[in-house]
Amino acid sequence: MKLLRYMYSRVSEDLLLLALLLGFALLMAMMPDAWHLVPQLVEWHTIAILAGLMVLSRGLEDSGALRRAGDWLLRRMPDERRLALSMVLFAALLSAVVTNDVALFIIVPLTVALGGMAPLPVGRLVIFEALAVNAGSAASPIGNPQNLLLWQLSGDSFAVFFMAMLPIAGWMLVTLLLLTAFAFPARPVALDQSGVRGPVRACLFRVSLLCYPAFLVLVEMGLIWWALAGILTLFLLLWRDVLRGVDWLILAIFVLMFVDLGLLAQLPVMAGVAEGLVALPGAEMTGAALLSQLISNVPAAIFLAAFSEQWYGLAWGVNVGGFGLAIGSLANLIALRLGRQRRLWLAFHAWSIPMLLFSLAGAYLLTAARG
Repeated sequence: MKLLRYMYSRVSEDLLLLALLLGFALLMAMMPDAWHLVPQLVEWHTIAILAGLMVLSRGLEDSGALRRAGDWLLRRMPDERRLALSMVLFAALLSAVVTNDVALFIIVPLTVALGGMAPLPVGRLVIFEALAVNAGSAASPIGNPQNLLLWQLSGDSFAVFFMAMLPIAGWMLVTLLLLTAFAFPARPVALDQSGVRGPVRACLFRVSLLCYPAFLVLVEMGLIWWALAGILTLFLLLWRDVLRGVDWLILAIFVLMFVDLGLLAQLPVMAGVAEGLVALPGAEMTGAALLSQLISNVPAAIFLAAFSEQWYGLAWGVNVGGFGLAIGSLANLIALRLGRQRRLWLAFHAWSIPMLLFSLAGAYLLTAARG
């Protein structure tokens, strides 16, 4: 009974989850015969990967090692601006190698740890890290799911796809770095000495860190469920407190997002929307960016790929569309949940919407220059 009351209080306080539940109810009322589609709409492999990464990132955070790493970093970054620039650049580069969601599961817990050692604007840092992984992952064929899909559809080599995406990714990253320099003052960072030298659970840290590459290798081999089962079993036997600290409601949110967006795409009106979007000025790029604001950039890429074979126009558009509304990219939602900061959603849009406008303007200029 106590557990049920706790879950009810968590759900009732989560406005995004409530909105998704309401959206599901409305869509099912419009499509009463679509119940059999619901399980098929969920990317269960993605949910399993997220679950494993959530446990491992929580293990790193609870080990206390991130506080030590934060202590080292803060002693070498004399002011907020340089700290923010280094974190943004690190997040962007990391996302191009290990994908944007994995990068967030590494860097956001570190940022939260930094907030425990110095009076830093943690929420703003998390916002800019979310924007950074959207920008950095845009260059790489494996940086995010939409690029992976469109790269495979294009049939081009890794190098060809990378070079085609580099101009827009570079524009977005440079724009973001300039915005970062504007958003963070050159104010000295005052390190709080109390608690910095807290205990480190060395075994938990080593196991969590080593499990990251092992988990990702197993995922690449297609052994996703075995990898997740191994992670859950390991932590259940050795560190149950870590599992209790994971925000499991994230998984419910993502399951509902897949279902709601999948049902939305099934509506007959959406085919007309897609045809209208690819007829806009800038065609695929503009349409993909706009549709991403409604159904997120990965579903937008999947949906529009059925109506256009302009793979790079779509790729530019869905990557630019990761900015703007929080729903534009699943990475945004991951970062905002991991950040655990109040009133973060409104602040996110104050920075993300300008990034969408700057990035879209840059995409038009680059397209015109190439043409």
